[in-house]
Amino acid sequence: MAKKKRVVCLCEDICEEEIRAAIKRGFDDIETLKRYTGATTGPCQGKFCLLHLLRILASEKGLKMDEMNITTARPPNRPVLLGALAGE
Repeated sequence: MAKKKRVVCLCEDICEEEIRAAIKRGFDDIETLKRYTGATTGPCQGKFCLLHLLRILASEKGLKMDEMNITTARPPNRPVLLGALAGE
């Protein structure tokens, strides 16, 4: 039976195999792992994939989830109308 692709980050189309490979290459901190793989950088900003990413990282490092560092989520970017910046 063929091995199925297990997607971790739907926004950036990053699969579990890519995450595990990055961890084995030494990107075993959540911040460097996110930057190297691009996971959590899509439109959802990690709302759907951060927990999956942390679970894989914890599994690879032999840690429990409560031992993991969780990154701080930034508020969503809101567009500003050009007229608000231009003044009179």
